[in-house]
Amino acid sequence: MVRKALLAGLVALCLVIPTVAQSVGDYLDVYIVKVKPEKAADFEALARKIADANRKNHGDQWLAMESVYGENNTYVFVSSRQSYADLDKAQDSFMGAMNKAYGKDMSQKMLNEWNNYIAGARSEFRKRRWDLSRKAPSDPAAYVKFIGESRVLRTTAVHVRPGKIAEFEALLKDLKEAGEKAESTPPVLVSQVIEGGKGTVFYISGLRSGLDGFDKNPTAREILGEEGYKKYLRDVSETVENTDSMIYRYSAELSSPPEQLIAVAPDFWNPKPVVAAKAAKPKSPVETAAQKQKQ
Repeated sequence: MVRKALLAGLVALCLVIPTVAQSVGDYLDVYIVKVKPEKAADFEALARKIADANRKNHGDQWLAMESVYGENNTYVFVSSRQSYADLDKAQDSFMGAMNKAYGKDMSQKMLNEWNNYIAGARSEFRKRRWDLSRKAPSDPAAYVKFIGESRVLRTTAVHVRPGKIAEFEALLKDLKEAGEKAESTPPVLVSQVIEGGKGTVFYISGLRSGLDGFDKNPTAREILGEEGYKKYLRDVSETVENTDSMIYRYSAELSSPPEQLIAVAPDFWNPKPVVAAKAAKPKSPVETAAQKQKQ
């Protein structure tokens, strides 16, 4: 009876993961930009124009984030992809939207300006590791709702020692199994860099509706228990080379999100354009003279 129940659960999990992956994409196309501090305002103004062009002209889709803790003036643009083939399609969609909105020459000028505003950039192509993620949304609608209601993301890049991938994956599976048994543990999403990285890098990410969502989260010690935690520390020391941690805040104005996600929280993901204050009409010499006489 127990064996049948376990088998049924395994079959259900195998059905859920492909369904979510097919809907939201099995890969993450990530573009990380370091902006020159003195050019931050110019960069954001340009990024808003680019996002607006893609929103209005059925271009590429992405979610933008700005660093809160970690490297300052860092922006991340994340797109979901189904396959490698989607990368070429996305580029065509992006340029098609830009050219339609601004024309070919102006689009190229804007992209040149972009390069003048940044100190450096890199691209990563990551594979979602649903098998290592904890309490991931179980269906496409739940996933879209989860992302749409999120406002901040904390992510840790884990650099794995050479030859220790299997051991590190086993560590994450143990943590996932223990974490899913506890009611108070929040979802954790795991992805692995497969293009554009140095060595073996996993990203372990938690999304929240606000920074207060990171308060009073269960620790690894609480999830695993004393004995499990000792094993966890030993395994980490043997498999992990180093880690980098960042907290980002989502920027709706710099994003070009899909319609389904906008529908979750339209007030946030579809912000109203900022209307510039109307400049005061300059006074004529006659009006100026009349005002002086009154004084």
